[in-house]
Amino acid sequence: MRRISIGVVALVAAVMTTAAVAAVNVKSLPTATFSGASVTLTGGNFSGLGNVPAIATLTVNGSATYTCLNPQGHASPGQNPVPAQSGTADQDLGNSDHNGRGTITNMTASVTAPSPTPSAQTVGCGGQGSTQWTVVLNTLIATSANLVITQGGSTIFCRNYTLGGPATGTAC
Repeated sequence: MRRISIGVVALVAAVMTTAAVAAVNVKSLPTATFSGASVTLTGGNFSGLGNVPAIATLTVNGSATYTCLNPQGHASPGQNPVPAQSGTADQDLGNSDHNGRGTITNMTASVTAPSPTPSAQTVGCGGQGSTQWTVVLNTLIATSANLVITQGGSTIFCRNYTLGGPATGTAC
């Protein structure tokens, strides 16, 4: 009898957890604004989250471009953008204090320059094997972002954003 009741409790808990996740409603989609190396999300509004904290994680990817200085100090643009280092930001949606409603407010993440600085060959200047060129960061551009909202270890919402794409992104 004891084994059956433990199994029943586990089954009921699993069904209730699934029901709680299924009850999440999106009142408004978060919108992304791309600006240079950063992406800012605003306006996401959710209900039905209950009192278990929901955490939003924004991950941003992008590219870096470089200018190369030859041994005489003359600038030459690099030919190959290289991946920038991803940036992340986390935000508690505040639902556990607001009757199961949560909001994303001005959540920003930025890409950073690769570390270590790429070689002249990697960015496409200086020719084969030349070590005489100096590589100088020119621009950092955020090109994509991913928003994942988790609650109790489960993903309850996911959205992808791209530079030049719809501000509300697309479902993952």
